[in-house]
Amino acid sequence: MTTRSGSATYDGLGKAGKGHVSTQSGVLSDTQYGFNSRFEDGAGTNPEELIAAAHASCFTMALSFALAGAGFTEGKLETTAKVTLDKDGDGFTITKSALDLKATIDGIDPAKFEEIAAGAKANCPISKVLNAEITLTHSLNA
Repeated sequence: MTTRSGSATYDGLGKAGKGHVSTQSGVLSDTQYGFNSRFEDGAGTNPEELIAAAHASCFTMALSFALAGAGFTEGKLETTAKVTLDKDGDGFTITKSALDLKATIDGIDPAKFEEIAAGAKANCPISKVLNAEITLTHSLNA
């Protein structure tokens, strides 16, 4: 079992508040977030951006290991995730994470690639935890 942690502070309340987020590894250390970075174009990060990065990296790693397990040894994977936050009554809900994958895998059959990619999407731990529609589009340069 592996456990990782992150932390957040929020000084002030509502739109006037300012937050900071940090990760156990220190990659994020008191990184700014707040209303402006979440709902406008303000500086800093926001939870949806962090979830998108987590989903893209988790799926890409899952696919990399699945391809290696299928005997492929060379390739490049580039994934972008776009997380959608929609109004839901008095609050908000993440309704979708769209993965866009560009892949170059030496010697792979496109049908085999689609099968492996679909399995990686289904078995990615972040895909499993999201209660959202998850779509995968991809282009393959074999």
